[in-house]
Amino acid sequence: MSQSVPEFAVVGHPNEGKSSVLSTLAEDDSVRVSPMPGETRECQTFPVTIDGKEIIRFTDTPGFQNPRKTLQWMQEYSGRDEDLIRDFIVAHKDDPAFHDDCHLLQPLLRGAGIIFVVDGSRPLRNMDKAEMEILRLTGCPRMAIINCKDEETAWLPKWQAEFRKHFNSIRIFNSCRATYGERIALLESLKGIDQDLQPVLDRVVAAFRADWQQRSQRVTEILLDLFATGLGYSKTIPLKVGGDETRIRTRLHKEYEESISTREKKCRQQMRSLYKHNIFNYDLPPQSILVEDLFSEKSWEFLGLSRSQLVVAGGLSGAAIGAGIDVAAAGLTFGVFSALGGMVGAAGTALKGREFLGGTRLLGMRLDEQRLTVGPVKNIQLLYILLDRQLLFYSHIINWAHGRRDYEGQTVNDSNLPARLGYTSDWNREKRKVCEHYFQSVQNPEEHNFTAAEDEMSALLADVLQEISVENRTL
Repeated sequence: MSQSVPEFAVVGHPNEGKSSVLSTLAEDDSVRVSPMPGETRECQTFPVTIDGKEIIRFTDTPGFQNPRKTLQWMQEYSGRDEDLIRDFIVAHKDDPAFHDDCHLLQPLLRGAGIIFVVDGSRPLRNMDKAEMEILRLTGCPRMAIINCKDEETAWLPKWQAEFRKHFNSIRIFNSCRATYGERIALLESLKGIDQDLQPVLDRVVAAFRADWQQRSQRVTEILLDLFATGLGYSKTIPLKVGGDETRIRTRLHKEYEESISTREKKCRQQMRSLYKHNIFNYDLPPQSILVEDLFSEKSWEFLGLSRSQLVVAGGLSGAAIGAGIDVAAAGLTFGVFSALGGMVGAAGTALKGREFLGGTRLLGMRLDEQRLTVGPVKNIQLLYILLDRQLLFYSHIINWAHGRRDYEGQTVNDSNLPARLGYTSDWNREKRKVCEHYFQSVQNPEEHNFTAAEDEMSALLADVLQEISVENRTL
């Protein structure tokens, strides 16, 4: 095996998870996942590159074509053990009946380790035993992976007992649900199949961990850009005497909603690309709160802070919050009037918020000498809702295995939903103070030290992303 770039041949039958395991390990959703036998006739290598340098490669192989005859030939072979693979390929390379077997063995000839994948939800067959013995006779370092759904474990003991006879290491690995942390754990266990692999795989795992930290830092930068541009949005247009002020206000409000929604979509796409989900772009599951529009009533009902938390935030910090409009209206205007609420203190507006619905500061707009201005955002709840939506999406994307191709069907009863679905309502006072300071600095960077507030927010986001990764076993 190459000491600079380790290679592992992924071996197994169609429709048993071989391609899904490879896709998840290589973090490459371009791997073809097909239930049809015979789809893979040639080997295809998928390199894993970090900072422009290939650190490990995984090779997809065709399934065995004639395992019993291949095993018989190897058992009768009288040459040197180290020449077994080469001599088999030379003897059978022109025989169509052994086309797949020869191609499967090619990466082993150049020193690749073996990852043998089986579906642990089915019974063990004699053909499986023949294939295991072939792989043992090659003398290559080898691991067996049982790709098994959590609820289908009846055959596991028999698979494990047989694997112990033929493999250096055994892992149970659900390729459709594997987190980043489980992927790292599998790579760690590959060290045990051959002592000579440990130094190079130590470097591989270290590179993966460093790359994950760099991605987290990039996510923080992406989120800060979304918050600064979305919350600090401002636009001024002239208003002619006798002009239709109501129509212009409505238009400006719509333009703002479209602008921040577009920025949010860009933010999500950037996160998808960071975690290498580039090919398969399935919609979010219909039961997800993230399917809801940013300004929908459901988003504002289930995400962000509770009304009582908003009142406390406005009363203690003096932050500019328009939440009182929604507190007074029992939440009926969430996502509509809250989006750009008037500059009011939450404690005061809890009782008289509706008085602001007809003023010149409606939806954060102001009229000054025949100029109509919208923004920046006056309601800190929008920051918390944006935070919740992006953090939920982040949690979703880091846990979406690259070998997975669709969602399981689920239904959700709204009556069973918790009061809050996001992260921010559980944050302590210190975290919310950081958010309030940041929000104030976005509103008025001249009066508040925006750089310092952004640094505080960056540190908070880094901690929260770490917490989500640990919570979801991705680190």
